[in-house]
Amino acid sequence: VARRLSLRKHPECHSMAGGKAIEHLAQTGNRQQHTFRIPMQQYRNCDFSFSGLQNLVNKAIIQKEKEEGIREGEILSCVKDIAAAVQHAVAVHIIQRTYRAMLFCTKNHILPSTNATLVVSGGVASNQYIRKGLQTLADANDFAFLCPPARLCTDNGVMIAWNGIERLRAGLGVLHSTEGIRYEPK
Repeated sequence: VARRLSLRKHPECHSMAGGKAIEHLAQTGNRQQHTFRIPMQQYRNCDFSFSGLQNLVNKAIIQKEKEEGIREGEILSCVKDIAAAVQHAVAVHIIQRTYRAMLFCTKNHILPSTNATLVVSGGVASNQYIRKGLQTLADANDFAFLCPPARLCTDNGVMIAWNGIERLRAGLGVLHSTEGIRYEPK
């Protein structure tokens, strides 16, 4: 969504990653100016999917570009409102699906009956709006809530790569031979 909104061209967001730019603009946007249907409402499971939401947002952006008479790649006047509406829809989807998972785990005695904990990490956990929603969900269901500081909630790809480096160092089946392989952590 950030890419489609050309947020790298936005004066407030030119140096931000997409998710951070959406969160930043959403703070002063009005999410009620646009309503995006929450994904997968018809499915009674714990799966996540954002493709339908992405499609709806793209259609809304195309419509707004036509209304404002601008080309793709130019900044819409309502970019903050779209960011707020998208962030809200994503947060609600994540919270609803997490709640389903919590209920499933509780019902099937997968979690302890006391001291159950919701752990949130990765890039999505750096978004304060989503984090607050999940904190509220945990509190309402008597779950402890654990979330690293936002500065440690980085892209999952980085965590996966780091895990690969550690497994490679420990000789835990990443490669049969590490001859000729170099890596440089950054």
